[in-house]
Amino acid sequence: MRIIQSVGVLSVAKIMGLIYGTLGLIVLPFLVLISALGMAAGGKHALFSGVAGLALAVMIPALYAGLGFIMGAIVGALYNLFAKWVGGIEVNVQTTSPAPYPL
Repeated sequence: MRIIQSVGVLSVAKIMGLIYGTLGLIVLPFLVLISALGMAAGGKHALFSGVAGLALAVMIPALYAGLGFIMGAIVGALYNLFAKWVGGIEVNVQTTSPAPYPL
């Protein structure tokens, strides 16, 4: 049994930023579709709201990535603080032969 005593705050923040940015890219097509349907529905301000919706849809992945980075840094720092008080996360690690090629 191994215990993770601390984590690199910047490494957690980078990984979280990439994960949330990817989630934003997954959500992007749905937001574009909803925006296009809103424009097609018509109405007095359909063009403005459609363009605003498309602009927001394009900004969402960057916003998700930025917030994921910030939250990853906060969570990493909190983990390090709490791990000092109560110990870290216990993990069971199995040693195997090295891979035949670098990953």
